[in-house]
Parts: sequence; C-alpha cells; structure tokens
Amino acid sequence: MAKLKNLISPSFYSVHNDLKQNKYTHYWLNGGRGSTKSSFVSIELILGMMKDPKANCVSLRKVGMNLKDSVYEQLEWAIKALGVEMYWRSKLSPLELIYIPTGQRIIFRGADKPKKIKSTKFRQGYCKYIWYEEVDEFGGMEEIRTINQSLMRGGESFCVFYSYNPPKSQRNWVNEEMLKDRKDRIVHHSTYLTVPKDWLGEQFFIEAEHLKSVNETAYNHEYMGEVTGTGGAVFANITIREISDEEIKGFDRIARGLDWGYATDPFHYTVNHYDKTRGRLYIFYEIQLVGLSNRKAAEMVKAENRNNGLITCDSAEPKSIAEVSGYGLRVIGARKGPDSVDYGIKWLQDLEEIVIDPNRCPKTAKEFYGYELESDNNGGFKAKFPDKNNHSIDAVRYSRESDMKNVKVR
Repeated sequence: MAKLKNLISPSFYSVHNDLKQNKYTHYWLNGGRGSTKSSFVSIELILGMMKDPKANCVSLRKVGMNLKDSVYEQLEWAIKALGVEMYWRSKLSPLELIYIPTGQRIIFRGADKPKKIKSTKFRQGYCKYIWYEEVDEFGGMEEIRTINQSLMRGGESFCVFYSYNPPKSQRNWVNEEMLKDRKDRIVHHSTYLTVPKDWLGEQFFIEAEHLKSVNETAYNHEYMGEVTGTGGAVFANITIREISDEEIKGFDRIARGLDWGYATDPFHYTVNHYDKTRGRLYIFYEIQLVGLSNRKAAEMVKAENRNNGLITCDSAEPKSIAEVSGYGLRVIGARKGPDSVDYGIKWLQDLEEIVIDPNRCPKTAKEFYGYELESDNNGGFKAKFPDKNNHSIDAVRYSRESDMKNVKVR
C-alpha cells in the first residue's frame, strides 16, 4: 500500500490524526481550488473501511446525476492511489464500490431522490461513513439533519465528511452554520499553497498567480477559499471569536440596548463594551426570543442586569417602556431622527473592529455577519440599508447612542 505522506497534503496531517483517535463525528473541510480536500476524504474513506469490517459508506451529492463524475471517480482514484485495486470491485448500475473480502459497500445517493436515502440498507454492518461533497449545494442544515438521522443508526461510531468551497455570500447557510460551536465538530480550512507543486502541475500555479494579479478578490474566493462576500456586505470589520471571562471582567464602558418584538419579530436585548481608544466594540450578551411578554422580558433582563444599569430602548413603543419601567428597570427611549438609522450603522461601520462571541451571542453573530445590501437587479445594490434581520443591530445602535456624535434628535 502506498505511503500516506505521498497521498495526503501536509495541511491534513492533523485531521488524519483526529480521525485515528475518533476525536470528532463531523468533519467540515473547506478550501479553495486545488486544496485536495476531496482527495483526502476519499483516501480516508477507503482506509477506514478496510480497517473496520462493520463500516459501510454513503456518498452524496445534491443532484444524483453528478455522482459518477465526482465522488465515484474520486473514490476509484483513491483505490488506485493506495494500490488496493485487487480488493475492490466497481459497479456502474447501480453505482457501488464493494470491498471484496467482506462485502462492505460504498453506495452513492442524490438528495434529489430522498426516498432512496431513507431506504438505504446494508446486508452487514452499518453506515459508519457519510460524505457530503459540495455540501453548500444542499438546501440547509434541516435537509442535512434529516439525511443524517436516516443514516446514522445501529453503529458505535460515525464519521461524517462535509467538503466544499465556501460560497461568496456571508448569508449562505454554510457560512452561517460555521459560526455555531459544536464539540463533536471540527472545521478545517485548506488551500493549494500547502500542496506539493508536482501534484497540481506548474500550469495550475501559473493560472492562480495570473488571477491574483488581475482580480485579487476572485483569487481570494476561488483559490484561497475565502468568504469574500457579494460586494454588498455592510460590515467588513467583524471578528467572530470567543470573548473570555477575563476580558469581560476588565470591561468598563458597558452599555445595554433593547429592540422590542412585534408579532413574529423577536425581542432583542444586548450588552456590549466599547473600547473608545482602540475603536473596538465587544458584544458578549444577548437575549433574543419571539412571543416574549414584557413582564417575562423584564425578569430575564433583571437576571443579567443585577446593578440595574441604564437600558436604551426603541422609542417606538412608549407603552412598553412605561410597563418595564414599572417592573423596576431603568429604561429610556432612543433618540430618533430621519437619518438616525443610517448614522448609527455608519458609526458601526467606521469602528476598527466589532468583536462578537458566537457562543454567547449566536443570533447577533448571524445577523451582523449576514447583513448585506439588497440587489437592485442591475448588478448593483440598493442604497438604503435593509430593514429586516437587524434586531441585534438596532439594539446595539440604541445602546451606543451616547457614544455617537451629531445624532439628530426628533
């Protein structure tokens, strides 16, 4: 059998070790062109099945007709690269790869025919491995969960691979999913820069460098696998990371803001710190719920705001302000004017950095990260900031009114 170091790019060595230790269940592998993520998955699947006589695999694409020329061919390549062709049998109708010594199978399914996925059975063993190739083509996590629930049964351990090139748009469900923290998941990013040059060929590098010289944004997306956005992203200064308890202990410019929920719109409460010297805003606490009464909201806010710090609220609901004030909260209405929304958002845009903790504030991270200008259907964008999916943004604006200069008062 061929040596693994000759088949796996150095950037995947750590993931290979994680797999050997069964460290995670879900492996999200993203990267640009030539990062060899699909090659890595195919090698690991063949090796894993040959080592575990109970392991079978289902390999998926969103559209079934794409299976043969992608994952099927990729797995056949892995079998040949490992030098184990004599142990495997290929079938084209239906698409299958069979490990001859035990009868274990790799079968191929398209998500465009969900009934075939639900009816998947193996004569022996169980579906230990699942591979979603080009996972961004799927409909979202609800679709992924449904498939996983159908396949992840009857076994002791599972390994699910998700390989993809990150979509441009920050709003894409895959990019938003990566903001969420799961202890049984690893997210790994790779590029062609760690791949031995002779694997890709000299012309690949020539093409990459040419694109970098003429269109760096396209290069960053296509070859570096970066989420470059569609060009309509409102906030280019966001950092999504954990904010530690030690950092929070040192925050001394804390402010609170509140955006009322209307019908199906959620109530949103934010707590943040502003480092004026460095121009950094740290958002580290949120409450966002739909159908929350003012009484219940006040109870939840009091649990966080033990010192009864001042809260700046959306002034469009004076009755709600009066009600929660009666429950003992110190609240004032936000000042508003014809340009206050634009001014507040531009103030946030001009900050050096907006740091959001995705574990403490997942809904805030999702809204800020995915807030984009709307298309004008002519290749450009509408000038007006969209008034949707912005509840956390509004609450943060209200909380920081006193730090903004020249905010127009009604």
